[in-house]
Amino acid sequence: MKLSTPVDVEQMLKWLALGLGLCSTISIVQGWQLAAMLFGLPFCLIWIYCGWLRTERQLKYINIIFSALYIYGIARYFVLGV
Repeated sequence: MKLSTPVDVEQMLKWLALGLGLCSTISIVQGWQLAAMLFGLPFCLIWIYCGWLRTERQLKYINIIFSALYIYGIARYFVLGV
């Protein structure tokens, strides 16, 4: 049994983020607003984590802003039923 190294875990997270990004894009194209936000939020959270690992400041802060917007959009969707 092989134990995962931090690099292996980061690579797995990046593949997961790719899948989430594709799902989010498909949701946008199909007009599924809530699905796009629900796929986009974990996508951004993964990249915030990966940005912290490599101290990629711009990537980190861009994804923090997008995460805040997704959280706002999701909350607005459920509160206002838009």
